[in-house]
Amino acid sequence: MIFMTTPRIDINIAKIAHNAKELKKLYGSKGVGVIGVTKMGCGDPNIANAIIKSGISVLADSKIANIRRMRDAGVKAQFVLLRTPIPSQVEDVVRYTDISLNSELSVIKALSKSAVKQDITHKIILMVELGDLREGVMPSDLEDIVREVIELGGIEFVGIGTNLACFGGIKPDEEKMGHLSSIARDVEEKFKLTLEFVSGGNSANYSWFISTEDIGRINNLRLGESIYLGCESLYRKPIPGLFTDAFTLVTEVIESKIKPSVPYGEVCQDAFGNVPVFQNHGQIRRAILGVGLQDVLVSGLTPRLDIDILGASSDHTIINAKQIDLKVGDEVEFDLNYGALLLAMTSPYVIKKYVDYI
Repeated sequence: MIFMTTPRIDINIAKIAHNAKELKKLYGSKGVGVIGVTKMGCGDPNIANAIIKSGISVLADSKIANIRRMRDAGVKAQFVLLRTPIPSQVEDVVRYTDISLNSELSVIKALSKSAVKQDITHKIILMVELGDLREGVMPSDLEDIVREVIELGGIEFVGIGTNLACFGGIKPDEEKMGHLSSIARDVEEKFKLTLEFVSGGNSANYSWFISTEDIGRINNLRLGESIYLGCESLYRKPIPGLFTDAFTLVTEVIESKIKPSVPYGEVCQDAFGNVPVFQNHGQIRRAILGVGLQDVLVSGLTPRLDIDILGASSDHTIINAKQIDLKVGDEVEFDLNYGALLLAMTSPYVIKKYVDYI
């Protein structure tokens, strides 16, 4: 028997590149540019270069460490800090990123001071709150903030943006995009400038983009999930022409036995403080996989075999193998949703293996 290290993520670089290229073409058909979000891959240079070679020249990440990783690896791109800068990291934000998304004037002033000190011009996009209630300036306050920002040394105001369908799950629809377009036009007219970026959102904007007849002033989207998982992020429906299987979680069977389907004895809390409830299916073919909650969000896994996930502890995932006679050492493959992929890629315990075929 030949053993390959598990748990691991098989990363299909060719499929990621294909998705990035097709999405750039799709959104470009109406004049919308794409920023490739790299946080799901933790700034992996192999993934970053695949996106760059597909024609996307701007990359965004929420972690300075990831951006530094890509720069150190020689990735040639404009880099955007996707998260509002942490005040204690402003010097590194200016040093390692070209653009940052901002919503706090005090932070922008700190970026200005650092940029002047480092003799660098740092570009900023002001995020506007449109209902999702994550980051963003309230629209009524935007004009006053822009007025102050454009006077700051070392800072170039290059755009506005919004974030939807993330914290609050608010849909980026025609009304929201129309509102952002209107805000952009007002800012441009008031301050006699042209915004380089009017960034309407993320992978959740697919439905709006496909259905709208007028994109207004929206000229940019920040895409991660649709590049990696080939789906939009409102309903997780596949996007035609894209691969949904660029990432595969591969696990290994470490125990396989016929056992009862319900634990026996007095039930108390499990390892994570929950009181589990089980359905009685009698004796079942019960297998344990060598992966757990310290490695991946198990609830975000979909098995490619006809098996059921019963639950997980920190290091084990328990499955009902049903009619499949799994042996110790057999590999079991899973598709991952956004949350599961993010955690698995972040985990140092999950090996990353690259493949390059379609």
